[in-house]
Amino acid sequence: MTAHPESDTPAKPARERSTRQFQAVRDELARSGDFRSAQDIHAALRASGATVGLATVYRALQSLVDSGAADILRTAGGEAVYRECGDTHHHHLVCRSCGRAVEVQGPAVERWADDVADRHGFTDVSHTVELFGVCGQCQRQQQ
Repeated sequence: MTAHPESDTPAKPARERSTRQFQAVRDELARSGDFRSAQDIHAALRASGATVGLATVYRALQSLVDSGAADILRTAGGEAVYRECGDTHHHHLVCRSCGRAVEVQGPAVERWADDVADRHGFTDVSHTVELFGVCGQCQRQQQ
């Protein structure tokens, strides 16, 4: 799996719904630490007996992204994939083979971004940094 990050935009005010379907999507997203597609989440919900439409899954995921509760990446094929997000600004280390993701802090990146923006007279700058590699488990399986 090769993913390309979406642009890093400041979180918008939460418009999260409190419906049963929204909560089911949120709970399913929380069950996995990996990035998953809306279709995968929808299939898992249907398999568990939940009656949630795919359009509802997409709306719920977008609401979670807008509120900062979920991260979104684009795969090499252009598909959006989602993952429950931590509360602080972070970056990701993502396995190209299995899609496993780890949240990482990057204080040096933050200082560099602030410095570049300042030198060029920019304010209200956001950024996304994603690192891609092969995790230890996938390395062992490839041997």
